Amino acid sequence: MANTKLSAFVSLLLVFLSGVVVGGFAYHVYSTTAAVAPSNSKGPEEKRDPEAIRKRNIDEMTQVVHLDQQQVVQLEAIYDHIREQFDQVSQKHNADIRAIFDGQVAQIRAMLRPDQLPLYEALHAKHEADRKAHKKGPGGGRK
Repeated sequence: MANTKLSAFVSLLLVFLSGVVVGGFAYHVYSTTAAVAPSNSKGPEEKRDPEAIRKRNIDEMTQVVHLDQQQVVQLEAIYDHIREQFDQVSQKHNADIRAIFDGQVAQIRAMLRPDQLPLYEALHAKHEADRKAHKKGPGGGRK
């Protein structure tokens, strides 16, 4: 009988100790593989500021690739040209999206009864105001 109690105690002790070992190992693995932000991480404002990104990229190119002053001027011209192209594509894209959205609004207006139209117009005006406020808010658009 004493032998049975002793073996049960030893078994429970081994289970407990194995849990401690596995828990310690899991904690070690988790704590050593957790993501650590690099020391040169960018703040949230820099991530959204195209001018800060441009300056950082030019500085990095100058330091890493050893650009001379003429190459820096050429790189700035390349960035200017690409920004103009991007703005043109972005404006066209925004105009296309707006045309689709305006078509949706026209279809909704056409399906509504006359008594529903003023209610929809008020709701639509509220949504437009919210959209414009969101666009002008922090990080809500370039211009």
